[in-house]
Amino acid sequence: MDVPLWLWWTTVVLTTGLLLVDVLVIGRRPHEPTTREVSTHLAGFVGLAVVFGLGVWFFAGGQYGGEFFAGWLTEYSLSVDNLFIFIIIMTKLGVPRPYQQTALLIGILIALVLRGLFIAVGAAAINNFSWVFYLFGFFLIYTAVKLAGEGGDGDDHYEEPKIVTWARRRMPVSENWNGVKLTVVEGGRRLATPMLIVVFSLGLTDLLFALDSIPAIFGLTSEPFLVFTANVFALMGLRQLYFLIGDLLKRLVYLSYGLSFLLLFIGVKLVLHAMHENELPFINGGHHVSWAPEVPIWLSLAVIVGTLTVTALASLAKDRSDRRLAAASE
Repeated sequence: MDVPLWLWWTTVVLTTGLLLVDVLVIGRRPHEPTTREVSTHLAGFVGLAVVFGLGVWFFAGGQYGGEFFAGWLTEYSLSVDNLFIFIIIMTKLGVPRPYQQTALLIGILIALVLRGLFIAVGAAAINNFSWVFYLFGFFLIYTAVKLAGEGGDGDDHYEEPKIVTWARRRMPVSENWNGVKLTVVEGGRRLATPMLIVVFSLGLTDLLFALDSIPAIFGLTSEPFLVFTANVFALMGLRQLYFLIGDLLKRLVYLSYGLSFLLLFIGVKLVLHAMHENELPFINGGHHVSWAPEVPIWLSLAVIVGTLTVTALASLAKDRSDRRLAAASE
Protein backbone atom coordinates (compact mmCIF):
# COMPACT_ATOMS: atom_id res chain seq x y z
CA MET A 1 0.00 0.00 0.00
CA ASP A 2 1.63 3.22 -1.17
CA VAL A 3 0.65 5.98 1.27
CA PRO A 4 2.18 9.40 0.42
CA LEU A 5 3.72 11.38 3.25
CA TRP A 6 1.13 14.16 2.96
CA LEU A 7 -1.69 11.67 3.52
CA TRP A 8 0.07 10.28 6.60
CA TRP A 9 0.42 13.74 8.13
CA THR A 10 -3.10 14.80 7.14
CA THR A 11 -4.57 11.68 8.76
CA VAL A 12 -2.52 12.09 11.94
CA VAL A 13 -3.41 15.80 12.25
CA LEU A 14 -7.13 15.33 11.58
CA THR A 15 -7.65 12.30 13.83
CA THR A 16 -5.54 13.70 16.66
CA GLY A 17 -7.26 17.05 16.21
CA LEU A 18 -10.66 15.44 16.77
CA LEU A 19 -9.47 13.98 20.06
CA LEU A 20 -7.87 17.27 21.14
CA VAL A 21 -11.06 19.22 20.46
CA ASP A 22 -12.95 16.67 22.53
CA VAL A 23 -10.46 17.08 25.38
CA LEU A 24 -10.48 20.88 25.29
CA VAL A 25 -14.28 21.13 25.15
CA ILE A 26 -14.94 18.52 27.81
CA GLY A 27 -12.10 19.75 30.02
CA ARG A 28 -13.73 23.15 30.42
CA ARG A 29 -16.98 21.66 31.71
CA PRO A 30 -16.51 18.38 33.58
CA HIS A 31 -19.85 16.60 33.76
CA GLU A 32 -21.52 13.24 33.49
CA PRO A 33 -22.58 12.94 29.83
CA THR A 34 -26.15 12.13 28.94
CA THR A 35 -27.14 9.06 26.92
CA ARG A 36 -28.10 11.29 24.00
CA GLU A 37 -24.73 13.05 24.08
CA VAL A 38 -22.60 9.90 24.06
CA SER A 39 -24.89 8.20 21.52
CA THR A 40 -24.52 11.11 19.12
CA HIS A 41 -20.73 11.25 19.49
CA LEU A 42 -20.36 7.48 19.22
CA ALA A 43 -22.48 7.39 16.06
CA GLY A 44 -20.30 10.14 14.62
CA PHE A 45 -17.04 8.32 15.37
CA VAL A 46 -18.37 5.00 14.04
CA GLY A 47 -19.63 6.78 10.94
CA LEU A 48 -16.22 8.36 10.37
CA ALA A 49 -14.54 4.95 10.68
CA VAL A 50 -16.96 3.40 8.17
CA VAL A 51 -16.47 6.29 5.72
CA PHE A 52 -12.70 6.01 6.11
CA GLY A 53 -12.83 2.25 5.49
CA LEU A 54 -14.98 2.72 2.39
CA GLY A 55 -12.50 5.33 1.19
CA VAL A 56 -9.64 2.86 1.61
CA TRP A 57 -11.73 0.25 -0.23
CA PHE A 58 -12.46 2.66 -3.12
CA PHE A 59 -8.99 4.15 -3.55
CA ALA A 60 -6.73 1.25 -2.52
CA GLY A 61 -8.88 -1.79 -3.32
CA GLY A 62 -10.99 -4.37 -1.51
CA GLN A 63 -7.99 -6.16 0.00
CA TYR A 64 -6.84 -3.14 1.99
CA GLY A 65 -10.42 -2.06 2.71
CA GLY A 66 -11.15 -5.46 4.19
CA GLU A 67 -7.94 -5.33 6.22
CA PHE A 68 -8.96 -2.00 7.74
CA PHE A 69 -12.46 -3.17 8.68
CA ALA A 70 -11.11 -6.44 10.12
CA GLY A 71 -8.50 -4.56 12.15
CA TRP A 72 -10.93 -1.90 13.33
CA LEU A 73 -13.55 -4.43 14.44
CA THR A 74 -10.91 -6.45 16.28
CA GLU A 75 -9.52 -3.39 18.05
CA TYR A 76 -13.03 -2.25 18.93
CA SER A 77 -13.98 -5.64 20.38
CA LEU A 78 -10.78 -5.74 22.44
CA SER A 79 -11.51 -2.18 23.60
CA VAL A 80 -14.92 -3.29 24.88
CA ASP A 81 -13.18 -5.89 27.03
CA ASN A 82 -10.81 -3.16 28.26
CA LEU A 83 -13.79 -1.22 29.56
CA PHE A 84 -14.30 -3.82 32.28
CA ILE A 85 -10.92 -2.85 33.70
CA PHE A 86 -11.61 0.87 33.30
CA ILE A 87 -14.84 0.52 35.28
CA ILE A 88 -12.98 -1.31 38.06
CA ILE A 89 -10.22 1.36 38.15
CA MET A 90 -12.77 4.18 38.38
CA THR A 91 -14.66 2.36 41.14
CA LYS A 92 -11.61 1.46 43.23
CA LEU A 93 -10.16 4.96 43.03
CA GLY A 94 -13.54 6.55 43.78
CA VAL A 95 -13.55 8.87 40.78
CA PRO A 96 -16.56 11.24 40.88
CA ARG A 97 -18.83 10.68 37.85
CA PRO A 98 -18.41 14.26 36.50
CA TYR A 99 -14.61 13.73 36.29
CA GLN A 100 -14.60 10.27 34.75
CA GLN A 101 -14.84 11.28 31.11
CA THR A 102 -11.99 13.78 31.47
CA ALA A 103 -9.81 11.07 33.00
CA LEU A 104 -10.70 8.72 30.16
CA LEU A 105 -9.92 11.32 27.50
CA ILE A 106 -6.49 12.14 28.87
CA GLY A 107 -5.69 8.46 29.40
CA ILE A 108 -6.74 7.70 25.83
CA LEU A 109 -4.51 10.44 24.44
CA ILE A 110 -1.54 9.04 26.36
CA ALA A 111 -2.34 5.57 25.06
CA LEU A 112 -2.59 6.92 21.49
CA VAL A 113 0.92 8.38 21.64
CA LEU A 114 2.39 5.25 23.20
CA ARG A 115 0.58 2.95 20.75
CA GLY A 116 1.91 5.05 17.87
CA LEU A 117 5.45 4.37 19.07
CA PHE A 118 4.63 0.69 19.57
CA ILE A 119 3.23 0.43 16.02
CA ALA A 120 6.35 2.06 14.56
CA VAL A 121 8.61 -0.37 16.42
CA GLY A 122 6.45 -3.35 15.46
CA ALA A 123 6.38 -2.35 11.79
CA ALA A 124 10.14 -1.88 11.71
CA ALA A 125 10.69 -5.26 13.36
CA ILE A 126 8.39 -7.03 10.90
CA ASN A 127 10.05 -5.38 7.90
CA ASN A 128 13.51 -6.45 9.04
CA PHE A 129 12.84 -9.72 10.85
CA SER A 130 10.17 -11.98 9.38
CA TRP A 131 10.48 -14.34 12.37
CA VAL A 132 8.65 -11.69 14.45
CA PHE A 133 5.42 -13.12 12.98
CA TYR A 134 6.18 -16.35 14.83
CA LEU A 135 6.71 -14.41 18.06
CA PHE A 136 3.47 -12.46 17.67
CA GLY A 137 1.55 -15.57 16.68
CA PHE A 138 2.63 -17.75 19.58
CA PHE A 139 2.12 -14.85 22.01
CA LEU A 140 -1.49 -14.43 20.82
CA ILE A 141 -2.12 -18.18 21.09
CA TYR A 142 -0.77 -18.14 24.66
CA THR A 143 -2.92 -15.09 25.47
CA ALA A 144 -6.01 -16.77 23.99
CA VAL A 145 -5.53 -19.90 26.11
CA LYS A 146 -4.93 -17.79 29.23
CA LEU A 147 -8.01 -15.64 28.56
CA ALA A 148 -10.20 -18.70 27.98
CA GLY A 149 -8.97 -20.20 31.25
CA GLU A 150 -9.89 -17.04 33.14
CA GLY A 151 -13.36 -17.00 31.58
CA GLY A 152 -15.59 -14.19 32.76
CA ASP A 153 -13.91 -13.82 36.14
CA GLY A 154 -10.52 -12.51 35.06
CA ASP A 155 -11.46 -8.84 35.16
CA ASP A 156 -12.83 -9.04 38.72
CA HIS A 157 -9.33 -9.68 40.06
CA TYR A 158 -7.66 -6.61 38.57
CA GLU A 159 -4.48 -5.66 40.38
CA GLU A 160 -3.06 -2.16 40.22
CA PRO A 161 0.19 -2.05 38.21
CA LYS A 162 3.17 -2.10 40.55
CA ILE A 163 4.60 1.07 39.05
CA VAL A 164 1.39 2.91 39.98
CA THR A 165 1.56 1.55 43.52
CA TRP A 166 5.21 2.61 43.72
CA ALA A 167 4.40 6.13 42.47
CA ARG A 168 1.49 6.46 44.90
CA ARG A 169 3.72 5.60 47.88
CA ARG A 170 6.58 7.91 46.94
CA MET A 171 4.74 10.80 45.32
CA PRO A 172 3.11 13.44 47.56
CA VAL A 173 -0.59 13.24 46.68
CA SER A 174 -3.30 15.70 47.70
CA GLU A 175 -6.31 14.29 49.51
CA ASN A 176 -8.61 16.59 47.51
CA TRP A 177 -9.65 16.08 43.87
CA ASN A 178 -9.26 19.76 42.90
CA GLY A 179 -11.45 19.31 39.84
CA VAL A 180 -9.62 17.76 36.90
CA LYS A 181 -6.23 19.26 37.73
CA LEU A 182 -3.27 16.87 37.66
CA THR A 183 -1.17 18.80 40.17
CA VAL A 184 -1.90 21.45 42.80
CA VAL A 185 0.08 23.67 45.16
CA GLU A 186 -0.79 23.20 48.84
CA GLY A 187 1.19 24.72 51.67
CA GLY A 188 3.89 25.85 49.25
CA ARG A 189 4.39 22.28 47.93
CA ARG A 190 3.56 20.94 44.49
CA LEU A 191 1.39 17.85 44.98
CA ALA A 192 -0.10 15.33 42.61
CA THR A 193 -3.87 15.04 42.64
CA PRO A 194 -5.89 11.82 42.69
CA MET A 195 -6.72 12.59 39.04
CA LEU A 196 -3.05 12.17 38.10
CA ILE A 197 -3.03 8.69 39.67
CA VAL A 198 -6.21 7.82 37.73
CA VAL A 199 -4.82 9.04 34.41
CA PHE A 200 -1.54 7.23 35.02
CA SER A 201 -3.41 4.00 35.78
CA LEU A 202 -5.63 4.25 32.70
CA GLY A 203 -2.79 5.12 30.33
CA LEU A 204 -0.54 2.36 31.63
CA THR A 205 -3.36 -0.19 31.61
CA ASP A 206 -4.25 0.63 28.01
CA LEU A 207 -0.60 0.32 27.03
CA LEU A 208 -0.52 -3.14 28.60
CA PHE A 209 -3.60 -4.04 26.55
CA ALA A 210 -1.66 -2.97 23.45
CA LEU A 211 0.54 -6.03 24.01
CA ASP A 212 -2.45 -8.04 22.79
CA SER A 213 -4.09 -5.65 20.36
CA ILE A 214 -1.05 -4.53 18.35
CA PRO A 215 0.14 -8.08 17.50
CA ALA A 216 -3.48 -9.00 16.78
CA ILE A 217 -3.96 -6.29 14.19
CA PHE A 218 -0.56 -7.01 12.63
CA GLY A 219 -1.98 -10.48 12.08
CA LEU A 220 -4.69 -8.90 9.91
CA THR A 221 -2.66 -6.29 8.07
CA SER A 222 1.03 -5.48 7.79
CA GLU A 223 0.33 -1.91 6.64
CA PRO A 224 1.37 0.56 9.40
CA PHE A 225 -1.09 3.14 8.04
CA LEU A 226 -4.04 0.77 8.51
CA VAL A 227 -2.74 -0.42 11.90
CA PHE A 228 -2.52 3.17 13.13
CA THR A 229 -5.89 4.33 11.80
CA ALA A 230 -7.71 1.23 13.09
CA ASN A 231 -6.31 1.90 16.57
CA VAL A 232 -7.17 5.60 16.42
CA PHE A 233 -10.78 5.02 15.42
CA ALA A 234 -11.16 2.33 18.10
CA LEU A 235 -9.81 4.66 20.78
CA MET A 236 -12.04 7.49 19.57
CA GLY A 237 -15.19 5.73 20.68
CA LEU A 238 -13.82 4.28 23.90
CA ARG A 239 -15.10 7.07 26.16
CA GLN A 240 -18.57 6.97 24.63
CA LEU A 241 -18.74 3.18 24.98
CA TYR A 242 -17.75 3.49 28.65
CA PHE A 243 -20.77 5.64 29.49
CA LEU A 244 -23.22 4.13 27.00
CA ILE A 245 -22.91 0.41 27.67
CA GLY A 246 -21.49 0.25 31.18
CA ASP A 247 -24.43 -1.86 32.39
CA LEU A 248 -24.54 -3.91 29.18
CA LEU A 249 -20.92 -4.99 29.68
CA LYS A 250 -21.93 -7.06 32.70
CA ARG A 251 -24.39 -8.96 30.50
CA LEU A 252 -21.78 -9.97 27.90
CA VAL A 253 -20.82 -13.04 29.92
CA TYR A 254 -19.25 -14.86 26.98
CA LEU A 255 -17.19 -11.91 25.71
CA SER A 256 -13.92 -13.29 27.08
CA TYR A 257 -14.49 -16.59 25.28
CA GLY A 258 -15.30 -14.84 22.02
CA LEU A 259 -12.18 -12.68 22.24
CA SER A 260 -10.14 -15.74 23.17
CA PHE A 261 -11.28 -17.49 20.00
CA LEU A 262 -10.47 -14.40 17.91
CA LEU A 263 -6.97 -14.12 19.37
CA LEU A 264 -6.43 -17.84 18.79
CA PHE A 265 -7.58 -17.53 15.17
CA ILE A 266 -5.36 -14.52 14.50
CA GLY A 267 -2.42 -16.17 16.28
CA VAL A 268 -2.71 -19.26 14.07
CA LYS A 269 -3.07 -16.97 11.05
CA LEU A 270 0.18 -15.20 12.01
CA VAL A 271 2.06 -18.49 12.37
CA LEU A 272 0.75 -19.69 8.99
CA HIS A 273 1.78 -16.35 7.46
CA ALA A 274 5.27 -16.72 8.92
CA MET A 275 5.50 -20.22 7.48
CA HIS A 276 4.33 -18.89 4.13
CA GLU A 277 6.89 -16.07 4.11
CA ASN A 278 9.72 -18.39 5.22
CA GLU A 279 9.19 -20.88 2.41
CA LEU A 280 10.82 -24.27 2.55
CA PRO A 281 12.02 -25.62 -0.79
CA PHE A 282 9.63 -28.51 -1.24
CA ILE A 283 10.22 -29.76 -4.70
CA ASN A 284 7.20 -30.24 -6.92
CA GLY A 285 8.01 -30.86 -10.52
CA GLY A 286 11.13 -28.76 -10.25
CA HIS A 287 9.29 -25.78 -8.71
CA HIS A 288 9.54 -24.40 -5.21
CA VAL A 289 6.13 -24.17 -3.53
CA SER A 290 5.02 -22.62 -0.28
CA TRP A 291 4.37 -25.10 2.53
CA ALA A 292 1.69 -23.13 4.36
CA PRO A 293 -1.59 -21.56 3.18
CA GLU A 294 -2.42 -17.86 3.47
CA VAL A 295 -5.72 -17.04 5.19
CA PRO A 296 -7.58 -14.57 2.92
CA ILE A 297 -8.80 -11.32 4.44
CA TRP A 298 -12.44 -12.07 3.52
CA LEU A 299 -12.28 -15.20 5.67
CA SER A 300 -10.72 -13.25 8.55
CA LEU A 301 -13.45 -10.61 8.32
CA ALA A 302 -16.16 -13.28 8.23
CA VAL A 303 -14.71 -15.04 11.29
CA ILE A 304 -14.46 -11.76 13.23
CA VAL A 305 -18.01 -10.62 12.45
CA GLY A 306 -19.42 -14.12 13.02
CA THR A 307 -17.63 -14.58 16.34
CA LEU A 308 -18.71 -11.20 17.69
CA THR A 309 -22.31 -11.79 16.60
CA VAL A 310 -22.53 -15.27 18.13
CA THR A 311 -20.82 -14.06 21.33
CA ALA A 312 -23.25 -11.16 21.77
CA LEU A 313 -26.38 -13.21 21.00
CA ALA A 314 -25.32 -16.10 23.25
CA SER A 315 -24.45 -13.71 26.09
CA LEU A 316 -27.77 -11.88 25.91
CA ALA A 317 -29.67 -15.19 25.72
CA LYS A 318 -27.82 -16.44 28.82
CA ASP A 319 -28.59 -13.18 30.62
CA ARG A 320 -32.30 -13.43 29.81
CA SER A 321 -32.36 -17.05 30.97
CA ASP A 322 -30.65 -16.15 34.26
CA ARG A 323 -33.11 -13.31 34.83
CA ARG A 324 -36.10 -15.59 34.26
CA LEU A 325 -34.71 -18.20 36.66
CA ALA A 326 -34.05 -15.52 39.27
CA ALA A 327 -37.57 -14.14 38.89
CA ALA A 328 -39.10 -17.64 39.11
CA SER A 329 -37.21 -18.43 42.34
CA GLU A 330 -38.47 -15.31 44.09
